[in-house]
Amino acid sequence: MTALHVQGLVKHFDNVRAVDGLDMDVADGEFFALLGPSASGKTTTLRTICGIEQADAGNIFLDGKDMTTAQVRDRGVAMVFQTFALYPHLSIFDNLAFPLREQKLSRADIATRVGEIAEMLRLTHTLDRKPGTASGGEQQRIAIGRALVRRPKLLLLDEPLTNLDAKLRHDTRAEFKRLHREHGMTIVYATPDELEALSLGQRIGIMNEGRMVQVGTVDEVYDSPVNPFVAAQVGSPRMNLISAVRQGSDENPVIELPFADVSGGPWAHALKAFPVGAEVLFGIRPHDLSTDQSADVGPKFIGTVHLTEPLGDIVILDLVANGTQFKLVLPEEQAVRYGVGDELPLTFGLSNTHVFAKETGIAIR
Repeated sequence: MTALHVQGLVKHFDNVRAVDGLDMDVADGEFFALLGPSASGKTTTLRTICGIEQADAGNIFLDGKDMTTAQVRDRGVAMVFQTFALYPHLSIFDNLAFPLREQKLSRADIATRVGEIAEMLRLTHTLDRKPGTASGGEQQRIAIGRALVRRPKLLLLDEPLTNLDAKLRHDTRAEFKRLHREHGMTIVYATPDELEALSLGQRIGIMNEGRMVQVGTVDEVYDSPVNPFVAAQVGSPRMNLISAVRQGSDENPVIELPFADVSGGPWAHALKAFPVGAEVLFGIRPHDLSTDQSADVGPKFIGTVHLTEPLGDIVILDLVANGTQFKLVLPEEQAVRYGVGDELPLTFGLSNTHVFAKETGIAIR
């Protein structure tokens, strides 16, 4: 069953279209990650789904019911914002109870619900304290608890980890996964951080300029990006995108890179439809480049180390080959032998390479 169906959603502010014809489906019980850079329309999408903003066009269906013009209180949706927005003068118990008192529930019902949420979020020992005495992770759980205590059908999370330090972000990501696994909540999680999206989302929707660019599982968006924008958003370090030219014959197309010629990749048949001389972007992920030239798997060329970026057990090498810059990821024990200015032999298999039409950005496959 589809918990959320968004069709042709449009929301503009003056002359700016923050959301521009967006379509989105989220299944009941699904953890859906909404990934995109700042100003891509993520927050406006969530605010319009929950009713804080009114749609200028399109429809929003919740559990099959058209809620496009419904009041916030009637949608059964809760939203957690980037800022915790807790009441500092109230105890944590009273912060959690506040939405229930607004609904005029009895004291007994409020105590029961708050107790359930506090146990779920491991906040039972904090209920008598004020939010200012809680850690950043606890404050985030309080904000989530205040949303969950209303028993919403859909939980919207808008960049909820932005204000936490790295360790707390890691711990809270694990907490979100636990809550989803144990309680089966339907969650839409908006973030500009691809690590959060990849680690949390069962499916990922990638937004840009108010539109949904691609929706799929982690493997689908990583292995088959539909355009260079998605290729750059998903994967760290981002995919190397190298300007190239379609050469060869009509029947046997070749991609001419600045440092090598390649042919016979998964894009070869589709590339036949492009004329000789057409400009393309050739994509290869840094993890798919190799210094092992013992196997006859692809082109062989030389790269010069321009910069090294040690990251613990791996090192990112910034390389230059015939004037073209790109990145390579190596294990630390292998990378330690290379320094700035050193040359190293390189190759790559063709099965994990990508080609995009430079003019339109569409994947050729």
